[in-house]
Amino acid sequence: MSLYPNLPPTDASALQRKDFQTNQDVRWCPGCGDYSILAQIQRTMPELGIPKENYVFISGIGCSSRFPYYMDTFGMHTIHGRAPAIATGVKTLRPDLQVWVVTGDGDAMSIGGNHFIHTLRRNVDLKILMFNNRIYGLTKGQYSPTSEQGKKTKSTPMGSVDYPFNPISLALAAEATFVARSVDVDAKHLQEMITRMARHKGTAFLEIYQNCNIFNDGAFDYLTDRKTKVEHELKLEHGKPVRFGPGGAKGIALNNRLEPIVVDVAEHGEDRLLVHDETNQSLAFLLSRLVHPDFPTPLGVFHMRERPSYDQLVQAQVDEAKKRSPVGSVQALLDAGETWTVR
Repeated sequence: MSLYPNLPPTDASALQRKDFQTNQDVRWCPGCGDYSILAQIQRTMPELGIPKENYVFISGIGCSSRFPYYMDTFGMHTIHGRAPAIATGVKTLRPDLQVWVVTGDGDAMSIGGNHFIHTLRRNVDLKILMFNNRIYGLTKGQYSPTSEQGKKTKSTPMGSVDYPFNPISLALAAEATFVARSVDVDAKHLQEMITRMARHKGTAFLEIYQNCNIFNDGAFDYLTDRKTKVEHELKLEHGKPVRFGPGGAKGIALNNRLEPIVVDVAEHGEDRLLVHDETNQSLAFLLSRLVHPDFPTPLGVFHMRERPSYDQLVQAQVDEAKKRSPVGSVQALLDAGETWTVR
């Protein structure tokens, strides 16, 4: 069912990337990582087998939040930090739609923090893309909730004294049922993560490291520069040992205090390495604590599990309430329980 049921449905099998491109001028700074993310979304959508009119993109405020204008789908550019709340309303009323939330580290982790964690807790069937550039870009370069301690910006000229949020750890603590991370310029990996989150039933959260080449250029060079990425990139694969480095020469193991350590695989032995299990929430949290520069940066799906989504549970209650209503009317339903008269 589309938003406009009188229109003929789109043939999902015939969709192409151009069907999701608008005639709007894409206005991000030249070289911004948002261009790559937009391209991978537009390339991935036709492969999902979903009619175009069933997509809705909802954003808050920030550079990333221009996204709905650049997708030829239904969408809303909403208010600062409130995109998850508005998207929850859309999904609850129209569970047949696939609803995406596009946000940034400032929009989601600061003013929108409360909406973000409760959306994850409720397991609303939303797909949340969080562009993390560790800076406030739209408002011209103030430090954000994910900026590293000591970061010198226009609002912290002597360096930030704040301890930053770890978005993956936060999402796992809020009981998210799908948590992953990718990088803006890794097209193949980003498309894979987008596909997997799209097919997950429940809240799917993808943190995307995104370069702001104007106000925080090079924040993730260690992961994107060909000379250094092999030493710092850890691709998570379900059921496989946690290895990285040239030829997978290094790995992650636990010491006698159950703390993660970097080891040489040849000396330590592969059988003593951690083996990634997407269904293990405790392991996922441990991996989320591998933070650069002391550890390689994990990319991929940290955790995934199935449980009923918020919109499913609400719809079940609505259906049950309709059954209890003697004549199926709203007024009859309101009058069906205890009532009283004020004199």
